[in-house]
Amino acid sequence: MPASLPAPTSAVVYCEGLFAEQDGKTANGLVRHSERYRILSVVDSRHAGEDSGLVLDGAANGIPVLGSIAEAIAHAGFVPGTLIVGMAPAGGMLSAGHRTALLDGMSRGMNLVNGLHEFLDDEPEFAAAALLAGVTIEDVRRPKPKSEMHLFSGRIFDVTCPRIAVLGTDGAVGKRTTSTLLVQALNARGIRAVMVGTGQTALIQGARYAVALDASVPQFLSGEVENEVVAAFENEQPDVIVVEGQGALSHPAYLTSAYILRGSRPDAVILQHAPARVMLDDFPMMPVPSAAQEIRLIESFAATRVIGVTINHENMTDAEVTAAIDAHELELGLPATDPLSRPLDALVDMVLTAFPELEHTSPASAAAAATPGATH
Repeated sequence: MPASLPAPTSAVVYCEGLFAEQDGKTANGLVRHSERYRILSVVDSRHAGEDSGLVLDGAANGIPVLGSIAEAIAHAGFVPGTLIVGMAPAGGMLSAGHRTALLDGMSRGMNLVNGLHEFLDDEPEFAAAALLAGVTIEDVRRPKPKSEMHLFSGRIFDVTCPRIAVLGTDGAVGKRTTSTLLVQALNARGIRAVMVGTGQTALIQGARYAVALDASVPQFLSGEVENEVVAAFENEQPDVIVVEGQGALSHPAYLTSAYILRGSRPDAVILQHAPARVMLDDFPMMPVPSAAQEIRLIESFAATRVIGVTINHENMTDAEVTAAIDAHELELGLPATDPLSRPLDALVDMVLTAFPELEHTSPASAAAAATPGATH
């Protein structure tokens, strides 16, 4: 069943030294989209005084970056309800400076939301600080009891709407952002779309259907993905389900893409790729595969097809993005776009080209079909 989400509560995102970087992806995602929290500010002294949207995407969003938690409280004019750990480093651990800052925020009366592998509620120092300040600690990646986990059951074969997985050529490459934008754009076109999240950031953002795959027991991963997709289908009756990817199928350390492909059994895949990224994020000894290499691997591993490529424009000029889009379309024979810098119609059209029947699910299409003499 979908979680009943409360009204957004105020929150500050702590991302010292990492905002707008690959290891700041939780903070990056929250300033772009959050259903669960009203994000008031981001803490990162490197960008203090700047607008987080300008820093991240070149477009102001009104959420400031401030130098400290004390400044964030002063800017809000009250103590925000929640302090969110916005970092997501490869090792999933906090530095001594980060720990001191988070403890300070808790002492000021802020509940702590932590998406790292390091469970702070288990640590005596944090548990004592929470008790003393009367606040809570939510360790988002804490797995469910094994008795509540799901093995693959085959129920995925009862899901009759198209399922699209957004996979990538690396971790922290924009899969969740593209998934979110795609769902929003499809819904705006009158096509009922639901996203299934697979990481801690989606859970913090307030995704109704999500599981932190990299914190679960491998035996249950396919079943956990399947369970969330089936729940989304049964409860929402969507026209299409979009499944957020994790890591990359080719990645030597992050293997969750394999379970996403097995558990969700996607009818199609959109591949997210950063052409200017040479080596894997946090793994500088390994080169990033080309989009063509990853597509061959995906289509040989699973009974699915890649229907398009989405470009991450990091370290690229606008002209270079255009050239990359053209080059990938020419090489692969697939549509390509950059969801963050190009109109979202291109992303929607990528899906409608692969699944033309979805075009006729929108109210506008239904109205046109009911009009005498209407053509399609």
